[in-house]
Amino acid sequence: MKQTDQTLLEQLRITEFEIEQRKQLFELEPRDEMLLRAAGHLVESHLEELVTRFYELQTSTPEIALLIGDADTLQRLRNAQRRYVIDLFSGVYDLEYVNNRLRIGLVHKRIGVEPKLYLAAVQSLKTLLSAQICELIPDIEVRGHTLLALDKLVMFDVALVFETYIRSLVAEIETSRNKSEQYARSLEEKVVIRTRQLEELSRTDPLTGLLNRRYLDETLTRVLRSAQRRHEKVTLVYLDIDDFKQINDSQGHQQGDEVLRRLGEVINRITRVEDGSFRYGGDEFCIVLPNCDRKQAEGVFLIRLSEELATALPGVTLSVGCSETGPDDFMPPEELLGKADQCMYEMKQRHRMDLAAGPSKLADKTDEKASEEQPVVGR
Repeated sequence: MKQTDQTLLEQLRITEFEIEQRKQLFELEPRDEMLLRAAGHLVESHLEELVTRFYELQTSTPEIALLIGDADTLQRLRNAQRRYVIDLFSGVYDLEYVNNRLRIGLVHKRIGVEPKLYLAAVQSLKTLLSAQICELIPDIEVRGHTLLALDKLVMFDVALVFETYIRSLVAEIETSRNKSEQYARSLEEKVVIRTRQLEELSRTDPLTGLLNRRYLDETLTRVLRSAQRRHEKVTLVYLDIDDFKQINDSQGHQQGDEVLRRLGEVINRITRVEDGSFRYGGDEFCIVLPNCDRKQAEGVFLIRLSEELATALPGVTLSVGCSETGPDDFMPPEELLGKADQCMYEMKQRHRMDLAAGPSKLADKTDEKASEEQPVVGR
């Protein structure tokens, strides 16, 4: 037996034991098998006449005629019908017989034969066979028992055909359901990804790629709470580009945007994973440094920022303010931010005073700058 045949039988869990149980269910007994085998010799002698008459009846129904289609298909169906009738009166109703009936149900479903058409065809065939049996078997008692045996076997067959027919329908429904579930999962994944992208866009500055001002308060609150639990310091660095308006006015806003973009790249490159980098607005930037004090921020972070900035944006300088909080007492987020802003503003004012004083004044302040709390970033 072919593997595909075995699979079909296995799918319905039909074994020889199952076949015997079904025969008992339909009261198909060994005597019935013997009677059908005996009648088979008589029926086969009139088989061509029977098949011809059967398809005359079938093709008279428009729905069935459309399904049959051309002459080649009709000839194949006639050959299949001959084999079916021969099997019907073989008297051997084993696994091979059952498998053939199962395949009939599968084929009828695949070609789109509705149950009503199949049942009508079965009824027509049984009527023709019954008429032949009545003509060919003169003994009334034998004829009656043979007709009863035929009824039992036809019902046995119909049950098998409909099991595969229904199973095929269920398989289609399951396939459609699986496709729908897969499509739904795909949509859910896309929604999750899109939502994440939108959330990322909502908190990201499109020009610099850093987080935006709206997300700063939330981040700062979270970092301060975490630092309180861990008994750690937090430092906030506030940056402002010196004379940014002059860059926009003299070189154009496109060049000003390029300065902001490059500064964002530098900040993103030198910060740690746990740090938070923000474009606070315009030419102002904030960096939240967890587990970092002011000395570390000025001695490590700002020095590296100055070195990177000198390469990426030569000639551009920053005014910087740093504010520290913790580990015992913690300022509220707005106070920490305000203090860093004030420090930055004071440095910017000193820069302006130095520039106003002229070159000689700047030379006098060289030693003072080395010891200032907020160094000038960039050269």
